[in-house]
Amino acid sequence: MIEMEYKITSYCERDTATLAENLESEKFPNMVICLMGDLGSGKTIFTKAFAKATGIDEDITSPTFNIIKEYPNGELPLYHMDVYRLEDCKEDIGIEDYFDKGGVTIIEWADMIMDKLPDERLDIKIRVIDENTRIIKLIPYGKVYEDICEVIS
Repeated sequence: MIEMEYKITSYCERDTATLAENLESEKFPNMVICLMGDLGSGKTIFTKAFAKATGIDEDITSPTFNIIKEYPNGELPLYHMDVYRLEDCKEDIGIEDYFDKGGVTIIEWADMIMDKLPDERLDIKIRVIDENTRIIKLIPYGKVYEDICEVIS
């Protein structure tokens, strides 16, 4: 399978938030978004903007110690995961159960659990260039994600 890739340059946090809002407008039940990037690259900024656009008014924080936070009060439920601490975890904590619960799942540090990710998903890789600039690569897996990338890029 040929891997498609869409590259976007973000020059500030607002650019990253706008990308999240554009993606949110294309959301669908069981959507899975996998965020990858170094500490401080903008993963939580992306998630906060996505959540706000879906109507969630709770404060979105990185669920580092909870691993999964559920926000049921938006247009679709949002399942926000931070799997940073699971890299060496061999036990099954039920992450896959969220992929078909009818909501949107956003996973920070998704590269730590590649073997648990669904075949159809959107990978978003964020690379820090300098204090404000990020290169954001969208890598869709599956036709619906390819179509979304075509619309928003």
